[in-house]
Amino acid sequence: MGDLIKKLREITGAGFVDCKKALEASNNDIDAAIEWLQKNGAAKAIKKAGNIAADGMVAISKNDKVAVIYEVNSQTDFVAMNEDFKKLVNQIGNILISNEFTSLEEALNLKDTSGKTIEELTVEATAKIGEKIALRRIEKIELKDDIKVGTYVHFDNKKAAIFVAKGGDEEKLKGIAMHIVAMNPEYMNEEAVPKTKINELKLNFSQSPALQGKPEKIQESILAGMLRKELSNYTLTEQDYVVESGKTVGKYLQEINSTPIKIIRYEVGEGIEKHEVDFAAEVAAQMKK
Repeated sequence: MGDLIKKLREITGAGFVDCKKALEASNNDIDAAIEWLQKNGAAKAIKKAGNIAADGMVAISKNDKVAVIYEVNSQTDFVAMNEDFKKLVNQIGNILISNEFTSLEEALNLKDTSGKTIEELTVEATAKIGEKIALRRIEKIELKDDIKVGTYVHFDNKKAAIFVAKGGDEEKLKGIAMHIVAMNPEYMNEEAVPKTKINELKLNFSQSPALQGKPEKIQESILAGMLRKELSNYTLTEQDYVVESGKTVGKYLQEINSTPIKIIRYEVGEGIEKHEVDFAAEVAAQMKK
C-alpha cells in the first residue's frame, strides 16, 4: 500500500493520512481514491498543492527542554497576516515542542490533542483559506548540559534567529539573536571561514597600495587589520555589537562568560524561487477565453 500512497500523493499533492484513507475507502483504486479526496474536502487543497508558497511566517517556540525555530509558508503576505493563519502557526509550534522528532517528515506526522497531524492541519488550512499552506522547515535545539539560547523574532514575523551558546544569561543572549537578525553574519568566527576564502582575501589585500614601501612588519600589521575589518562583514564575533556600541560581539560574549556554539537564522521564503505574476497578461488571457 505504501507505493500506492506515494503515487496518489504525487498525483494529488494531498497529505499522507488523506491518501491512506482514500485508498482504504476505494479498495486501492487510484481513480476512485482521487474522487474520494475531491468529495471529502481535499479538492481545494489538491488544486493548490503545486502552487509556490514563498510568503508566510517564521516563528520560535520554546519550553524548558527545547527551542524550535520553524517556517510556515503561504502564497501571499495577505494570508500571512490572517488571524487563522497565525493561530495555525502557534498551534504547530505547540505541537513541535510537546513531541519528539528528528526530521521534517517526522514532524509532519506529529498530532495535536484532537488526533490531527500537522500535515492534516496544513491541508485543512489550504482548503479553508484558499492558498497553499505548508510547514517548510524546522530546527530543534535541546536545552541540556548548560546549553542556553537567545531567541528573537522580528516584529514583521519574516525574520527570526536562535543563538546557541554554552553558559550565559538568556536575556542577554537575546540581544545576540537580535544582532544576528539585523546583520545576518555568514559565519560564527574566523575559524569557521573556509581557508580558501581567507587566502583569497589575503592575496587581494597584498596588492593594496597601502602596503607599498612599508617595512615587512608594518605590512603584516596593516594586512592583519584589513583582513579583520573585512571578516567583520562575514563573522559574528568580529562584528560591532549593534545592541552595545564600542565592542565586538566576541568581546561581549567574553564579558558574560558565554561560549558561542551555533547560529540559526530564518527569513521567510529564502531560497524559494518566487513566481512573479503578470496581471495584465492574466487578464488578457482570461478575456480571450
